[in-house]
Amino acid sequence: MGVFSIFPPRASTTAVQVDALYTFLLIVAGIMTALIFFCVFFFAVRYRRKNQDDPAPKAIHGSLPLEIAWSVFPFLIMLVMFAWGAKLYFQNYTPPLHDTFDIYVTGKQWMWKVQYPTGQREINEMHVPTGRPVKLILASEDVIHSFYIPAFRLKHDVVPGSYQTYWFEATEPGRYHILCAEYCGTNHSDMGGWVTVMKPNDFERWLAGDTGGSMREQGEKLFQQYGCVTCHVTDREGRCPSLLNVFGNPVVLDDGRTVVADEAYVRESILNPNAKVVKGYKHDIMPVFQGQISEEGLLQLIVYVKSLSPPAPRSGKSAAPAPKANPK
Repeated sequence: MGVFSIFPPRASTTAVQVDALYTFLLIVAGIMTALIFFCVFFFAVRYRRKNQDDPAPKAIHGSLPLEIAWSVFPFLIMLVMFAWGAKLYFQNYTPPLHDTFDIYVTGKQWMWKVQYPTGQREINEMHVPTGRPVKLILASEDVIHSFYIPAFRLKHDVVPGSYQTYWFEATEPGRYHILCAEYCGTNHSDMGGWVTVMKPNDFERWLAGDTGGSMREQGEKLFQQYGCVTCHVTDREGRCPSLLNVFGNPVVLDDGRTVVADEAYVRESILNPNAKVVKGYKHDIMPVFQGQISEEGLLQLIVYVKSLSPPAPRSGKSAAPAPKANPK
């Protein structure tokens, strides 16, 4: 991992594990390649016909032990690869339930726009602390992008019309490349930036700078601006359900299904409110906001809705029962 290494530095908790799996795959591929070429050359030399009068080697027509060996051993090796890879996949795609620092990243030709809950905004720059899990909520305004930080061994496709989440924990202070790993247009190669990893105290000082309002405050302004407050009153039931204690809780729909009110659900409820209507409420009450609110505005509204649902106690206390509600 030095200056002349072909690998980028390891700067996250999962980087070592990903490199270990990658090294295992390289070793297995190298051994299998060497074994195949050895067998090709060995049998070509060992059983070659030295002159035209020599009898042809006797062919083997079926060998049960041989067939079992070359089927079972590769299968067991591939099973190890699958189990190891699946473990890392679920580990990387399942953020911790508590104490994560959320960062909202929006891809757009050809830049990465970053928003922090406290209100800071950056383009092609991201600041994170060491020693704390960071959860990324990824969105795209136009085409498919892929958010890639080689030093973190982190890469996730960003698909328009949906949200993706990924998390990491940085370990080494420094500046590391951000790239787009999915061809997204003529200036795809220019779509990059830097992530700055800071010590916790330095990061808190950076985060305390003047922002002009947090994402929650900006989302509340949009909530007022688009008239959401006239139907989604926060102290009682109105024409539409109250948004108190909605986020992160199950919602019963009019077709009998139960869904969890996560970021994707709130986004869909804003852009296409008739897609999932809560049980007991009518269709066609809420206007469609498709094309009226940018992805950044949607993220701000989601942060505001999340703020209306305080997190459940971690242990020792039971959470108050959440009303079955829906942001439509």
